[in-house]
Amino acid sequence: MSTVTATDDRDAARVPVRGLTVLYDAECSLCTHLRDWLGRQPQLVPLTLVPAGSDEARARFPGLDHSATLDEVTVVGDGGQVYRDTAAWIVVLWALREQRPLAHRLSTPAGARLARGAVLAAAWWRGGLGNGKVFRREDGWVYEPGIGWIYDPPGCAGAVCATR
Repeated sequence: MSTVTATDDRDAARVPVRGLTVLYDAECSLCTHLRDWLGRQPQLVPLTLVPAGSDEARARFPGLDHSATLDEVTVVGDGGQVYRDTAAWIVVLWALREQRPLAHRLSTPAGARLARGAVLAAAWWRGGLGNGKVFRREDGWVYEPGIGWIYDPPGCAGAVCATR
């Protein structure tokens, strides 16, 4: 088993992906449901499913921020590629025989917005946000009950952004 760190430069643009390791939150019912679903899907690229933050994950990828892998889905390619958040969801779909066409559509600018919405919906569900509270992410996305997801870019207050 080779050790890959998040900072290794493996020229990911030219290195083919022959395997992916999906780090998932083993304490999250949605995450374990998706893990089980992934395990049943025909795979074009083999997926290894490893609990995020586990001893196994730390041994395989000592250079990763393992606390961050519990907050957002993280996928590591066998060539050292690290995919997070929306890109991680898309690359996992790309690895599945029946989902690869969808992954290609989601990798377009228009599809990326749809994929981002799916990731935000999963975050909403995972965070138990049906409790009527506002949920803010560091990347500027905010869930407000009654309104839904809105984007308030960092450095902006109430849709008014500072100019330089």
